[in-house]
Amino acid sequence: MKKTYILILLSVCTILGLNQCDSTPKEGGNPPTLTPGMWRGLIGVQGQDLWFNFEVKQKNGKTSAELINAEERITISPEDISFYGDSVKMTMHIFDTEIRAKIEDGKLSGLYSKNYVPYTLPFEATLGKGHRVVKPDPAAEVAKLQERYAVNFEHEGEVNAAVAEFKQEGNYVTGTFLTPIGDYRYLEGGIVEQNKLTLTAYDGNHAFVFEARIEGDSLTGGHFWSGKNWHEDWTGMADPNAALPDANSLTFLKEGYDGISFAFPDLNGDTVTLNDPRYKNKVIILQIFGTWCPNCMDETRFYRDWYADNKDKEVAIIGLAYEQKADFGYASSRVKKMIERMDAGYDFLIAGTADKKAAAATLPMLNHVISFPTSIFINKQGKVVKIHTGFSGPGTGVHYDRFVEEFNATMSELLAE
Repeated sequence: MKKTYILILLSVCTILGLNQCDSTPKEGGNPPTLTPGMWRGLIGVQGQDLWFNFEVKQKNGKTSAELINAEERITISPEDISFYGDSVKMTMHIFDTEIRAKIEDGKLSGLYSKNYVPYTLPFEATLGKGHRVVKPDPAAEVAKLQERYAVNFEHEGEVNAAVAEFKQEGNYVTGTFLTPIGDYRYLEGGIVEQNKLTLTAYDGNHAFVFEARIEGDSLTGGHFWSGKNWHEDWTGMADPNAALPDANSLTFLKEGYDGISFAFPDLNGDTVTLNDPRYKNKVIILQIFGTWCPNCMDETRFYRDWYADNKDKEVAIIGLAYEQKADFGYASSRVKKMIERMDAGYDFLIAGTADKKAAAATLPMLNHVISFPTSIFINKQGKVVKIHTGFSGPGTGVHYDRFVEEFNATMSELLAE
């Protein structure tokens, strides 16, 4: 059932006055705390219910939490959770987003804020409820999903193809959408009203709600809501052979170019180019990414682990950060936090802002930048040999396994030259 959200939240920093919060408990009272256990959260997304789960933990007097999306767990560290008055503030992992909410009798009520846009959405949560959209029931008599669909998303007359993959146990469903520029990561939900599919995701930055009707082999009347304003219609047709364009064919060098050149500042403001002696005679991966991008963080985790095992070889990875604000101090602080939290041990530069056209202007030898992330592979002679658009993360299962296999083959070949 959809809810009408009325923001009567004076206790949460006097409505949107989020920078004016009292950091001390009420006189004569005890500091507030979050009760450990499973919580069921709700964010209002354009009048839709984005259900999600998080688990609160306490250890040695410190409170942490984990956002849950299907198999994924995203840790909210103790340093990102603070208490003030009768309320709590939770900064969402490495993202410039947060939840501030009043704590009262096993319930939370407040706001989810995306600070860099900025906008807020209503938030509430209840302790002790571990289910998401539906209570999982393997024996539920509901419509049956196919495992794979060819999907079309439509927005303002523009149609974009995707592939949907689902796993269903009774009325409980997990899955994802794969697109030419990346996947929608871990989606979780279920089937309500016999044939209505509802999937949601909240990873601290993305706030997604998908709905459609299951009609035989078709998915009809689909809607996709994201954040405060974005909406797309979508439909799907069961197709076990549904496929997408080759991710290695979408971004390429313009005619007349065979390499990449740039001059970007590092996190200390010092200009770095590929002519730097530390990159001489090395295989180089340029990672076009942003710390605001959860798909980029999936790729960063992969590169982090691979580089930790291979950094003694003739290889370098350079993350080119395109952040949400042009201010260097803001951008470098976001990247520094990401490096610290994710223990990413390769190089990072501040390349520009997250606008795709602006990003393409910083690398004019590319035909375009259509996806964060995008990876550019450069051989030891400084020639671009491959550009991979998007990233099939671990939420895509076998597609991620195939990416890893292909990546390892590419790197073995380049390092052997």
